[in-house]
Amino acid sequence: MTGGRPRRPNDPSVLSSLENALNAVARPNPVVLAWRWRYELGLLVGLGFGSFAIVQQGVAWLIATWLVLVAMFGAWPHGRRLLIRRAWCIITPHRLRTGCAHAWIQSRRGRLPIILFTTPQPFGERVTLWCVAGTTAVDLLAARDVLIAACWAADIQIVRSQSHAHIVIVDVIRRPPDQPPAQEPDRLSWPG
Repeated sequence: MTGGRPRRPNDPSVLSSLENALNAVARPNPVVLAWRWRYELGLLVGLGFGSFAIVQQGVAWLIATWLVLVAMFGAWPHGRRLLIRRAWCIITPHRLRTGCAHAWIQSRRGRLPIILFTTPQPFGERVTLWCVAGTTAVDLLAARDVLIAACWAADIQIVRSQSHAHIVIVDVIRRPPDQPPAQEPDRLSWPG
């Protein structure tokens, strides 16, 4: 068993589990680190350059731009929901990697599954994983409870690709598909 935890009390793979427990997750190289944090780095660089370009026109323009952006996402419910859905698509891969590390879903060299991309879905997010040699969809299924807690999800569904055994789809379910997203209260009316 490559997942690390024995499935039964006297599982013969206890030595494999011990080996995985003693092996630390491999530290990512700078390219992998940049790939994992690409959205955050892009946002930081974009905000920095954008702010610098606007400040060249005057500080009043910078303040006005920020006020317009805050008002746009604060007063426009569709824009706010879109922003929240995209934020979850950035947060979920980090949480899923953390869950894999804590559930010992790694190869013997300590490599975690590679997260290819994350897309928003009506139920939450869909994450496509590339299982490196030594990890399988069965390992993810065995650690399902750990992954649910790590992703702050209501449930997780794990499906292996029919054509490629190393591709796994993880559906992070934040709300059931038949339940519509929670309606935000009207900000202009006072409750009571």
